Amino acid sequence: MRWTELLKSEIDTTYATVDGLLGFVDESQLDWKPPSGSNWMTMGQLLQHLTSACGGTVRGFVTGDWGFPEGVSPESLPADEMLPAAEKMPTATSVADVKSRFAEDKELALRVITEAGEERLANEETTAPWDPTPMFLGHRLLGMVGHLANHKAQLFYYLKLQGQPVNTMHFYGMGTKAPAD
Repeated sequence: MRWTELLKSEIDTTYATVDGLLGFVDESQLDWKPPSGSNWMTMGQLLQHLTSACGGTVRGFVTGDWGFPEGVSPESLPADEMLPAAEKMPTATSVADVKSRFAEDKELALRVITEAGEERLANEETTAPWDPTPMFLGHRLLGMVGHLANHKAQLFYYLKLQGQPVNTMHFYGMGTKAPAD
């Protein structure tokens, strides 16, 4: 299988599953976070993060545009700004807005992968602002889909802890739907 096929397949599956899970989010629970432990994102912060957890970073690797203001690069940020504590993260205010921006993030990821092309994905080595180890571009981008999948699991368990009726079928995106509004 080629990198473009693998990445697009993983993106389609992961985004579709997260989109299904978003249908279970109770908008009145955006301030909720697990009651024990520390440095947890609220549901709203997690949803906000989902809107850029993959596509924006894919763009950064492929084009060098990490979405920062002019003159700011990931390397120039202090560690606590590059990976801020949960309480400093922005939060979503509506599930509908999250779903719209999440769909845009998917389209961005797919477009940028197409623009990168198979040759670059398979042969160009790159580092990450958070990891100086050289890796092939395709491998880096697959890691970003994995990043989204990790947050899919987080969303799933947040929903479980809130008592939402999600199960393994929802986690794997196997044809089950959220209850109708």
